[in-house]
Amino acid sequence: MRRVLISALPIAALTLIACTGKAQNESSRAVAGGGVSVNGWTGQVDPNEAKRGQTLSNAKLTKEGNDLHVTTGPAVAYWNPANTASGDYTVKATFTEPKYMNLNDHPHPYGVFIGGNDMGTPNESYLYCAAYGSGRFIVRGFGPEPFQMNGRGETNAAVHKAAGQGQPVTQDIALSVKGDKVSCAINGTTVATYNKSDVVGSGKLKSTDGVYGIRFAHNTEGTVSGLTVTKP
Repeated sequence: MRRVLISALPIAALTLIACTGKAQNESSRAVAGGGVSVNGWTGQVDPNEAKRGQTLSNAKLTKEGNDLHVTTGPAVAYWNPANTASGDYTVKATFTEPKYMNLNDHPHPYGVFIGGNDMGTPNESYLYCAAYGSGRFIVRGFGPEPFQMNGRGETNAAVHKAAGQGQPVTQDIALSVKGDKVSCAINGTTVATYNKSDVVGSGKLKSTDGVYGIRFAHNTEGTVSGLTVTKP
């Protein structure tokens, strides 16, 4: 009797897709009426988005009262060049996803960034901490190539979970520099701390001093309030 051998790898891959529901490779959309319409602000799409022909006009940044309203499109960082921080400091903001996963087929993150240098150029570098409405968070950077601090993210009980798709979820996110440490806090709990030497150096940040701002992954909508920097 002839025996038929089937590789387990394709089966494992199919099982992963079945469990997650998606292969998580959705394309970035172009947002109608996109661009930056907040005085003094600008932005830059991620390098991999630019390679696929995405531009800043395919995402949208507006202001509603005192809040920023972001709709993506391609993954993008937004900042005001006047917003800088140096030495020891904390940058924080409140992010609200009014309708969780309303533009995507799996959770996407959003958060604050610090240490922005050469922003808007191929050599830009910055570090961000971002939360997902699924209860996960991620710390990553560009320097100018992407670098990961906690892999593809991790779960933490401090990160709020949306009640379901289309439901609201809010996260308070802060990045702090103190001495030789860089920390991310979400909803008042420190979820990650790194040595400054782990985020600054060749292929990573030029410095933790620099521009601060916000970053949203692709195909995501949310509002940002209370973006501020404080000193110890």
